[in-house]
Amino acid sequence: MQPGFFDQEDRLVKLEKLGDPLPRLDSIVDWQTFRPLLKAIHQKQRKSNAGRKPHDVTLMFKMLVLQALYNLSDDQTEFQVRDRLSFQRFLGLSPEDTVPDAKTLWLFREQLARHGLIEKLFERFDEQLWHSGLMPRGGQIIDASLVNVPKNRNTRDENKQIKEGKTPEGWDDKPNMKRQKDEDARWTKKHGKSYYGYKNHINIDKEHKLIRRYAVTDASVHDSQILDDVLDEENSDRSVWADSAYRSEAREKQLRDQGYKSRIHRKGTKQRALNKREQETNRRRSKVRARVEHVFGDQRTRQGSILVRTKGKVRAAVKIGLMNLTYNMRRLEFLLRPQSAWCPG
Repeated sequence: MQPGFFDQEDRLVKLEKLGDPLPRLDSIVDWQTFRPLLKAIHQKQRKSNAGRKPHDVTLMFKMLVLQALYNLSDDQTEFQVRDRLSFQRFLGLSPEDTVPDAKTLWLFREQLARHGLIEKLFERFDEQLWHSGLMPRGGQIIDASLVNVPKNRNTRDENKQIKEGKTPEGWDDKPNMKRQKDEDARWTKKHGKSYYGYKNHINIDKEHKLIRRYAVTDASVHDSQILDDVLDEENSDRSVWADSAYRSEAREKQLRDQGYKSRIHRKGTKQRALNKREQETNRRRSKVRARVEHVFGDQRTRQGSILVRTKGKVRAAVKIGLMNLTYNMRRLEFLLRPQSAWCPG
């Protein structure tokens, strides 16, 4: 039977009824607001007007959003865009249009890293959140999550040299091997278990559970060292929630001096255990602080396990920034929908 003219449109309508979230996400996000920033990406000068024109920068950015939403590799992103009508509609492509290949997508993401644009894109979307009436309210909750990368099999001496900022002897003579090594990632221990990679430090507002500030470090950096970098002066409430890793006498004084109300968990010591009142205070604070765990849990379950397959902090920061940005996009979609079965976090 020959396909009818409206068969493809009917399929898309059915996909939307079955819960395809992309059409609503596409309609809610103002994609053109990113264009001025994206156009700053250096495009290789064409030697002539012959040949295929460069792909639209907004189209490329939306492909990276799809990649982050569904935790896809570059090759899988290209394949899924070619294969799935819902992805093509999200990108404004027809089945006959040319799809950017995996290499082009990789190069575009490299340009984002080189020009330091991901933080600016995140901030630009935060402006849209404000315009939607979603100002940061209710206080702020701060926490960090480990972001794993493929482990390097280095010797102790090699790891020591890397920590000292040196390239281990002999690596420069083996460029293919060196390209597979991440010299920026670090080891850390949590609950007695070792992890290798980076940390995603975030600040969410209590009311909307949107990520308002974030920072990326290697995994060895203590959470408390980044608190100043992610504090949000624009939150309408001065309360700050965080776990006991952030607490110290100096930090409590600093927050008081800056006009904040510390809701950071108290911690006991071997010399002095927490009394019942302090334990009850921690339990009350945990009910609020748990909201940030919902964000990390959502990123793990809906966007795949938190694993970055790139090499180096600059590239990892782009991947993590995109992960945080796409979380906020999905969260906005939910917050602007009166009732939704598709709820991030």
